[in-house]
Amino acid sequence: MKQSTLLALSTTLLISAMPLQAQDSSMSFFITSVGSSKGGDLGGLEGADEHCTKLAEAAGVEGKTWAAYLSTQEEGKRGVSARDRIGSGPWHNAKGDLIASNLDELHLAPNIVKSTAVDENGNLVNGRGDKPNVHDILTGTMADGTAYFPRETEDRTCSNWTSSGEGSATVGHHDRHGGGNTSWNAAHNSRGCSQEDLTKTGGAGLFMCFATK
Repeated sequence: MKQSTLLALSTTLLISAMPLQAQDSSMSFFITSVGSSKGGDLGGLEGADEHCTKLAEAAGVEGKTWAAYLSTQEEGKRGVSARDRIGSGPWHNAKGDLIASNLDELHLAPNIVKSTAVDENGNLVNGRGDKPNVHDILTGTMADGTAYFPRETEDRTCSNWTSSGEGSATVGHHDRHGGGNTSWNAAHNSRGCSQEDLTKTGGAGLFMCFATK
């Protein structure tokens, strides 16, 4: 057998014997176990991102960049879209379950139900039928993950996550239940932005966090 053939065969065998790089299945998605305690006032996007980071690091996950799944509204133009803030995936929960491989899957057929949409410690988040029910998850976004168009005059983001009183926010249902409102990110709008108003419509000011890298 020629030396070149032997070399090629040896290279092929070496490559085939090398272990495939395992996909990182450490936590890169969670629902916050607690909100800001100020209703829809999360300190803006920056404050919400910081809240995600603190909870993740307290749960033992370090070295990742976290972003809250929240959109904003701007006058005369489209605001910041939640889907543009969270990287490209894949994302896994604290139990290692795959939530979605990419942005398209996340917004068309995500693995988001009560058993998978857990908090940073892997605990279930109360949903329909539980007391209290806190399945209203703040998003401020449309179903495709984009911010509302400028023509929308109604507040859908609690004044870009700075209001704990007037206004409203679009919420999703992490358990995919609620009288036909089964969307995980755009089920309905909250009654208001105070902690009390969010509670009345089935929430606690919780939101979703994704690792961007």
